[in-house]
Amino acid sequence: MRVLLVDHHSDFTHAVKGALLNFGFAVDVTHTLDDAAAALDYARYDILLLELVLPDGDGLGWLKQMRREGGSMPAIMMSRLNDLGRRIAIFNAGADDFLPKPVSTEELIARMRAILRRSTQMTAPIVTFGNLNFDPVARQVSVGGRLLRIARREVGILEHLLSRAGRTVPRASLEDRLYAFDNEVSANALEVGIYRLRTLLNQSGATLRIKTARGVGYVLELNVATSAA
Repeated sequence: MRVLLVDHHSDFTHAVKGALLNFGFAVDVTHTLDDAAAALDYARYDILLLELVLPDGDGLGWLKQMRREGGSMPAIMMSRLNDLGRRIAIFNAGADDFLPKPVSTEELIARMRAILRRSTQMTAPIVTFGNLNFDPVARQVSVGGRLLRIARREVGILEHLLSRAGRTVPRASLEDRLYAFDNEVSANALEVGIYRLRTLLNQSGATLRIKTARGVGYVLELNVATSAA
């Protein structure tokens, strides 16, 4: 899942980004509302983490405008300002939650997961394809009821392939969803991730496979022979 973190305090963004990466999220950080708007034009995000007061404006007004324009992305606002009137205004502006600073990263992640579970963007809590189940909030993958240990980047690849199961996913689309803007992607990083996923799926007895569409991307499809067996 991809997170947009909008905050101009570098120490805070560094700590939050590190914690989220460890839990399998891809994180993009912007320090102004203008840069946040540009990021939203470029990529699709699953959740927004937004500071109330930013160098180029009021995060509250910006969120309210986004809601008026039809933006439904879940949003958590954060600030050192924690009076009752401000909190009420934050929720009235369309925020899904509010956390006063200093923020506990453990609590932030728990609240993010709770919001994502009930979000209308998530049509089903568990994604099933063949004998594989994927919990997009807990970031857990199981085959035939047995949990698999998968590195966070491979989980990201699998998640994106599952969202378009049976269709070709372009390589550029996979790379865009996997890596935050400031993370360099080596020339063979995606191929390595695909290889590891294929190996794991094969060893676990999964009834699906990743097929290469040469020169285009990859397709997640049911392995007919395995499913019949």
